[in-house]
Amino acid sequence: MSRRAVVVGAGLAGMLAAAVLADAGVAEVVVLDRDELPDGPRQRRGLPQGRHAHLLMTGGLRAMEEIVPGVGKRLLAAGAHETSLSSGVLARSPEGWLRRWRREGPVMLTCTRALVDWTVRDAVLEHPRVEVRRAAAVGLTGSAGRVRGVRVSGPDGEADLEADLVVDASGRGTRIVTWLEGLGLSGIRTRTVDSGLVNASRVYRVPAGAERFPLTIVQADPYVSQPGRSAMVMPVEGDRWLVSCGGTRGGEPPADTEGFLRYTLDLPDPIVGRLISGAEPLTDVHVSRSTSNVRHYLDKAPHWPEGLVVLGDALGTFNPAYGQGMSVAAFGARVLGRELERAGGPDAPGLARRVLRGAARPVDAAWAMAVGQDVLYPGTRGGRPGIADRAVTAYTRRMTRAATGSFAAASAIWDVTSMRTPPTRMFHPAAVLAALTGSPLPALSGPPLTPAEREVLDGLDRTGA
Repeated sequence: MSRRAVVVGAGLAGMLAAAVLADAGVAEVVVLDRDELPDGPRQRRGLPQGRHAHLLMTGGLRAMEEIVPGVGKRLLAAGAHETSLSSGVLARSPEGWLRRWRREGPVMLTCTRALVDWTVRDAVLEHPRVEVRRAAAVGLTGSAGRVRGVRVSGPDGEADLEADLVVDASGRGTRIVTWLEGLGLSGIRTRTVDSGLVNASRVYRVPAGAERFPLTIVQADPYVSQPGRSAMVMPVEGDRWLVSCGGTRGGEPPADTEGFLRYTLDLPDPIVGRLISGAEPLTDVHVSRSTSNVRHYLDKAPHWPEGLVVLGDALGTFNPAYGQGMSVAAFGARVLGRELERAGGPDAPGLARRVLRGAARPVDAAWAMAVGQDVLYPGTRGGRPGIADRAVTAYTRRMTRAATGSFAAASAIWDVTSMRTPPTRMFHPAAVLAALTGSPLPALSGPPLTPAEREVLDGLDRTGA
């Protein structure tokens, strides 16, 4: 069995990759990260989106459970919330308010990204074969035919760390294209689609009596030829609300506290602003701009070296508004685990290529969903909607309109957005019929609140909206 694997990046993708490598019998799994990692669920420097809302969807959680059994229970024990998409969410879509149903639907976990990363890392490091080293990877060693290790920069200069398998899970800031060029492999195509999204988030204490208030979101509208603007109130651990606003180019949320509240009140429905106007803020407003969709088409390269795998954001990143990144990272690590099991070891010929192609499939599905909407916003750089995009957009809009009063249409959307089924679910006969038939119920004039929830909202409202 192999002697050593090196994983570049101790984020979610990297730690999940380390887990499958250790389970596959690799004797030594070394995870490299340039950051000093926190010893608890706290924000770290190398994750600029970490302060903003992250949703752990059903599909991603299932993949994570395959790799780290019991991780869902660990998150819930640490204060994460389990939310049903069918009944536990107040959502204003571009076509109006979605109903809440008593029938079962997919669930998601909501907590801070810091808690997800810490919980997974803590679980994976229980494995005696896995260790994390603070070091910066600056290149690959080996040749165009086979990667032999990683060049590491430390206080005493650079040194080579040999490995039988290298996994680049270094995230949005990956330098994989440059590293490959250093081995003589060039011509990798990269595409960027940037809607100019700016995220602004603030944490509040959950007001007394509002502990069971549902996750609330006013979604962006890509169909009106105006900047997309959205806001979400998401319950997280520690009896807190994480409130995140997002605006594309020309509709960016401000960083000042008064402007932040005003932004939420100026949305098509002011419910987010009404909620937080009576809640106690615990932090300032944090702003982030690292939000573009970037796809490195490594899987299309005519030649690929043995001994090198690329996973997570290093393969493709997405506008974080769509909640796909953590799930796609888990899907990629699951591909690595399954291919290792089939191959019998990480040094099997062709393994790296098979993992790369397998990991690219969920990346492509998430890319199509994210970019297909982002190109509709004015000012988006790197892409414009084509004929196929417009056809899919028209159908998606019709499906969303039907979902305001059709359980069948809503179920199709939940299945896809929760990433427990591929996007083709939207074109199953029952879903197509629901889209064509439309909503059998009249549109809601406001959010579908229970009497108790309406009392909470009215009690918190300090705006008069």
